[in-house]
Amino acid sequence: MSRCLVIKISFLFCFILFSSIGIAQLCTGSLGDPAVNITFGFGSNPGPPLPAATTNYQYASNPCPVNGFYSVINSGINCNYGWHVLNSDHTGNPNGYFMLVDASFEPSDFYLDTVKSLCANTTYEFAAWMLNMKNIPQGIRPDITFSVETTNGVVLQTYRTGAVPVEQEVTWRQYGFYFTTPANISDVVLRMTNEARGGDGNDLALDDITFRPCGPIITSFIQSHGDTLNVCEGDTGMYIFSGDSASAYLEPVYQWQVSTNMGNVWKDIEGAGSVSYLRKPTAIGVYWYRLAVAEKSFAANIKCRTASQNLVINVHAKPFVNAGSDRIIFIGDTINLNATVTGEYPAWQWTPPDGLSDMRLLKPIASPLANIQYTLYAQTSFGCKNNDAVSVKVVEDIFVPTAFTPNNDGLNDRWHIPYLEPILNAAVSVYNRYGQRVYYSEGTTVAWDGTLNEMPQATGVYIYHIVFKKGRRAIKGTFMLIR
Repeated sequence: MSRCLVIKISFLFCFILFSSIGIAQLCTGSLGDPAVNITFGFGSNPGPPLPAATTNYQYASNPCPVNGFYSVINSGINCNYGWHVLNSDHTGNPNGYFMLVDASFEPSDFYLDTVKSLCANTTYEFAAWMLNMKNIPQGIRPDITFSVETTNGVVLQTYRTGAVPVEQEVTWRQYGFYFTTPANISDVVLRMTNEARGGDGNDLALDDITFRPCGPIITSFIQSHGDTLNVCEGDTGMYIFSGDSASAYLEPVYQWQVSTNMGNVWKDIEGAGSVSYLRKPTAIGVYWYRLAVAEKSFAANIKCRTASQNLVINVHAKPFVNAGSDRIIFIGDTINLNATVTGEYPAWQWTPPDGLSDMRLLKPIASPLANIQYTLYAQTSFGCKNNDAVSVKVVEDIFVPTAFTPNNDGLNDRWHIPYLEPILNAAVSVYNRYGQRVYYSEGTTVAWDGTLNEMPQATGVYIYHIVFKKGRRAIKGTFMLIR
């Protein structure tokens, strides 16, 4: 199909959009990423002056410019002009610059910029954020005409804001319109004209000027799931994305893209160049997807692409579940299970309930009558599941070994008392035949290696004394150290 027909279709599309809303406004189709994004930068106050070709206003290095002057700042102090006090730029960045304008007494251009490397035969949305700095009704309100022209002065589109409203609270407003670049034209001139007279008022803040390709509505969806899907870590489902550009392109080129940082950076997915895409499993994270489309003749230039709305797949982590260390108790005793569960609003429950004070508590009291394994099951608010188990061994009494052989052969090298858990907080003393204490342990695992101050103790009979601090009877006895 001829290039002329492409142009006619583009202009017909714009005419339909303009007619449906009465006046030029922001894009109601699908947008691409900004081909131009003027944020004025960021840093400490004051910001640097604009290039001389951009404005004929005088630069003021303070945050309170006067008529015919401007500042580039990241916040505005109380200038006693009846102005808003700004603590950030339009996006909320406390270090982000914006242009602060105190208009001249006579109507004039206050911003002029040549925008380069756009795509020919392409519809763009121009937009800018503005704020009437006056927060009281008295005074002149800004009235701005935006104009996009060719470099030789042919006007492609204009839009006049009319009197910018007075807001009691800081309220940035976005203004914009469509225009279409002619054939073989990729550079345009952006002109902003102050139509009101200066004096008392006519003061404004300007920020975030963008040019974004605007095209027909591109839709996309996750088959059987809409545009958002929550899955769990380890999910192996294969999900099909589908898109539709309503046949508005003559020779469309498709490209699925992914972003892992909430749309700040988009990357083309290799091999995903059709209207459908089969998504493969991924690790934990938030994944945004979209379908970018461009005419074949412009496909190599990413500034010509427009894109669908975002499809979101949230891969949620399983809850972390730790049922605690295995435990040993004596018949008739009780213990507190010491579990931990973290995650996205998790719920949990123990099984079986036998011997538990409350199976819904994270740290219930356990008093089983026999050996048992408790399993803690947890589930997040997104249905992600995990579990962990703890074994509780029930014993009748403490067994104290009657001999050990600390000869470093790997067999019975330590005098160890099984089932004597640190939680029992027992004090264990060992004495030689002369009454000298050669070993002491309190509230820890008992494992004597047969030395005192790193000196091996002699073969012979040793006396032990175990004192419990929880009301259990003390235990005394003897054992042999054999070398």
